[in-house]
Amino acid sequence: MSETKITKQVAKKLLADVPEYRFFWCNDGRIFRNMRDLSAGLASMSAGTFVYHLNADKNDFGNWLKDSVGDEQLAEDLEDPISRREAAKTVKERVAFLDSLLS
Repeated sequence: MSETKITKQVAKKLLADVPEYRFFWCNDGRIFRNMRDLSAGLASMSAGTFVYHLNADKNDFGNWLKDSVGDEQLAEDLEDPISRREAAKTVKERVAFLDSLLS
């Protein structure tokens, strides 16, 4: 994952809740409001739910990250279908990196 120069202000924006109309509605009923929610959700969601949202035909997580959260780098990192465990690790690492910029 490329860690290009991101300001504290940008990191704060990327980690913030998106507006309600931009929430990610997971097919298992969970709602993700921000990257931390997605990180926790990926760590615990079923393989079926994961494959529903990320497969060879679509990338709901990447699209949401790019279009709603504004994190094009993380969206790109999730571009190719990967395992749920890899996606969870990638998002968790990005959140940790952004958090480190806020302290």
